Order: sequence, then structure tokens, then C-alpha cells
Amino acid sequence: MGVDGEYGPLVRAAALLAALAATPAAAQDQCRLALQLGMDVSASVDQAEYRIQVEGLAAALVDPIVTEAFLNGPGPVALSIFEWSGRFQQDIIVDWVMIETEADLLAVAERVNQAIRGNQDFPTALGYALGFASTRFREAPACLFQTLDISGDGQNNDGFPPSAAFEHFDFDGVTVNGLAIGGASREIEEYYLEQVIHGPGAFVEYALNHDDFAETMRRKLERELRAMILGDALTNGRDLPPITTF
Repeated sequence: MGVDGEYGPLVRAAALLAALAATPAAAQDQCRLALQLGMDVSASVDQAEYRIQVEGLAAALVDPIVTEAFLNGPGPVALSIFEWSGRFQQDIIVDWVMIETEADLLAVAERVNQAIRGNQDFPTALGYALGFASTRFREAPACLFQTLDISGDGQNNDGFPPSAAFEHFDFDGVTVNGLAIGGASREIEEYYLEQVIHGPGAFVEYALNHDDFAETMRRKLERELRAMILGDALTNGRDLPPITTF
């Protein structure tokens, strides 16, 4: 369940409302979320699994529910996507782009689908991936919130661990969520819960295997963006959608 629990969406909605109330004139123009997606392409991910991840991410981005979550909140979302593996093997697939229309999401999905794997023989340097993402947030548009999604199928086995990344890089105000890709056991989910997620409302979504990646990514994106839709409903006096507990 992570650290958000049953009331996580309402807590995040309340925080968003407080931020919007401070700047009402620019509420609909202010970027509400800088969302960064980090995809594992280490040696444990073979070429077929890589294509499943790429195509699954592209499909999730244009899923109607996810599209609505991106576009129907109070202000746009800034999105960036990168691949990660070894200590110095991080490749940007999509640089920061503001998602304001369905066409923006379609363009990003097309770029993801056309991605060519940059590295495939490096270990799992998860701490370095987190550090890289932290520095990337410095280049993001000014947004009310910052969230990193990090997905992977293995524990850190190269370089400093996630705990060191959180200690030495700036994660102030950043929520780190995880997408743990499993196999014979759920140990990777437990590892992400204990070592990887960080910040208010952080959670882990679990994929049984790479074949389950697309649906898990869709579910995770909807879950992350849903609090922003709640905030929009409250701001405009609309009835709240039913709360789903995770």
C-alpha cells in the first residue's frame, strides 16, 4: 500500500488546492505536475522484454483514461522519459514537454514507440538512476509538484544504493513512486517498498512480469494523476468521483 493508504488521493488534492489558492489568477495556466518516467534497460531485460516495456508505455500514455487524467486537471503536466541501467548509462527518450492536448500525448507515444535501446549489457545502478533523475528536475518547467516514476525488475547491484541517492541528491518535495516487475516471487515489490519509494503519497505498483507492464503502467499513471483531477473537481465545485482504495 505504500505510505498513501486509503486517503492519499484526498491528501494530495488538498495540498494542490492550497497551492492553487495562493495563485488563483494563474491556476489554470500553472503546470501542476512535473512527471518523470525512468525505465529499466539493464542486462536483466532482454530485447523482447524491452520492446514490451516500450510498447506498453506508449499504449498506456494514449489510453483514454490516462489521457483524461493528463488533460482534465487544473493546469498542464510536464513530462520527461529516460532509460537507465549502469552507473553512467542514462538516455533521455523524451525531454521535458508540456502536455496540453491529446496530440501532445500522441506525439510522445510515437517517440517512445520509435525508441532504440541505448544500452543492454550494463548492471542495475538504481541509485545512479535516482541521482540522474534528481538533476533532471532542475531542468523541468516550474510546476507545483514533482513526481518520479522508476520501474525495474531487479535490485541495485552496481554503485551506491537508493538510500545514498536520497541522502546526497536533492529530493526535497519530490515523490518517488515505483513500478516493480516481478517473477517467481514478490521480493522486488518488497525491495521497492522498503528502499525505493520516497516522499508524501509514494506507492509501488506491481507487475507480475513484463507482459503485465502495460496494464500496470496504465494503472500507475491513472493513480498518480487522479489526485489532480480531484483537486480540479473541488476547485470548480463539481461532485467528487468515488474514492478507490488501493
